[in-house]
Amino acid sequence: MQRLDHPLLSPSLGSQKTLTSLHFGLLGSGLKIYIQASLHAEELPGMLVAHHLRSALQAAEAQGLLLGEVVLVPVSNPIGLAQRLDHKPMGRFELDTSENFNRHYPDLASAVLPVVKDQLTSDAAGNVRLVRQAMQAHLHAWRPTTELQSLRKTLLMLAHDADYVLDLHCDCEGVLHFYTEEPCWPQMAELAHYLGSRAILLARNSGNRPFDECLTSAWWQLADKLQAAGISAPLPQGCCSTTIELRGELDVSHAWAQQDAQAIISWLQTLGLWACDDAPEVPEPLCQTTPLAGSESLNACTPGVVVFAAEPGQMLVKGDLVAEVIDPIDGRVERVVAGVDGLFYARIRDRYVTTGCELGKIAGAQAFRTGELLGA
Repeated sequence: MQRLDHPLLSPSLGSQKTLTSLHFGLLGSGLKIYIQASLHAEELPGMLVAHHLRSALQAAEAQGLLLGEVVLVPVSNPIGLAQRLDHKPMGRFELDTSENFNRHYPDLASAVLPVVKDQLTSDAAGNVRLVRQAMQAHLHAWRPTTELQSLRKTLLMLAHDADYVLDLHCDCEGVLHFYTEEPCWPQMAELAHYLGSRAILLARNSGNRPFDECLTSAWWQLADKLQAAGISAPLPQGCCSTTIELRGELDVSHAWAQQDAQAIISWLQTLGLWACDDAPEVPEPLCQTTPLAGSESLNACTPGVVVFAAEPGQMLVKGDLVAEVIDPIDGRVERVVAGVDGLFYARIRDRYVTTGCELGKIAGAQAFRTGELLGA
């Protein structure tokens, strides 16, 4: 294992944060897998999964079992991890800018198109290498002016040339669920099944360029731009990524983390990156894929105390009671019901809401939303 420490831009005199990456296997020896945890810094289950992956990867490397490269970033957001207000973690948004740490990554397709469009050939593998080199040059030339920008650049420099990217998150309360872009789903299906995903949400560009989609959308968007320009050079999907929501914020246990780490190891063995006699059999899927545009977000129309009638993982039909929002002053009770059939896969942790607050999400089978599909 090689440990690299990457200093971030210092925002103030006398202080500086560092991002640490752990590198296993041999650079350029096969597939490259990039795994990071807790980009939303209060979402901690991924850190514990990374802890268990680290020891397993070290053992596999010592035994010569790694036939490729794995880059593990166990704490991908040291900025957010240090943010606390009134003893509460504030790891989703940077306090200086109010920007979500997992939004607003650069448009790499537009950046590299002028560089590569006249150099592409009929060699698909060579075109992938060319695009990755152009991405690297673009990112290397980026001169961040803030600590947050330097974090984004550092993460992308580590991940831009990966074949697969796993971004480990969690919800407030929920079952394990899985986000990926439509062009990546066939390649990511086995991982979702090893993990036992209860909801699998697919989109083609969910909006606001989260980290994982920045890396994968660059490839299909670039292919679309080339086609629109009349350039027929083959360009495969050079990176497949997913955001994995590891249940809820309080689901931090060795039992869950070991199970999830083993699921990722089984997937690496299926890919051929981790040598084994026989890769574990891929489990039967626990759910069908559903469109992210079919996910219903339930919101409170009134303020009050929240009493949930539905539990995460429960199948609902339209009209089922999900929660009551109770105003104890006026004695008013708002009934919040499911607007679609589907799995109730996530809900908030707080039990008091103000008007308009989100309460939970249902994975519906029929797309009905357009525009920006991700929450704040």
